[in-house]
Amino acid sequence: MSSRVFLLSPARCDGRRAKALLNPAAEFPLAVQLRQLEGASLGEVFSFLSGLYFRGKLTYAQAFATPDAAVSPIRIITTNRGLLTPEYRVRPADLTDFACVDLSAAGEEFAIPLARDAQQLAREAPSDALVVLLGSIATNKYVGPLTEVFAERLVFPREFVGRGDMSRGGLMLRQARDRRELTYVPVVSAVRHGKRPPKLDPIR
Repeated sequence: MSSRVFLLSPARCDGRRAKALLNPAAEFPLAVQLRQLEGASLGEVFSFLSGLYFRGKLTYAQAFATPDAAVSPIRIITTNRGLLTPEYRVRPADLTDFACVDLSAAGEEFAIPLARDAQQLAREAPSDALVVLLGSIATNKYVGPLTEVFAERLVFPREFVGRGDMSRGGLMLRQARDRRELTYVPVVSAVRHGKRPPKLDPIR
């Protein structure tokens, strides 16, 4: 089986949850930790900001990533700092910085660091490693820059087609719980838009 490296799309840093987390008067543990000198891990912060969707991505990636001493098998796409590990520590100023970049424009501030880190990852990862994109494949925001670097090695879960963010998050949590990996297909040749699949059964 080929090794896997997972690329997770980012959480929004300008929504209601972000305002709660960045409130200087907030006393819940993550907000307090974020304000401390060592900060909080990016994975934990984005899981709070996004809720089900990012938590699903991170839980799934942790369940199926291939351990490698030389290469961190999970990377988070950021708006202006390329690819960072879930363990990367952030503080309030970092989240404010992320929020200043509009991903819908996907300009050079986003694309240049992403291409830089993707190229480094391509050099360091095993040559047969699959690079699994856990994020939107409906637009070229992520697909374009990453395909230029990874070509056929860039894959995504076929089961994502037609699902919204919340459905994808729930699906990944179920697959991680059941230890059943999704089916990966190359982004460059895949059908990226499709009919909405049936709703997921409630988690029991």
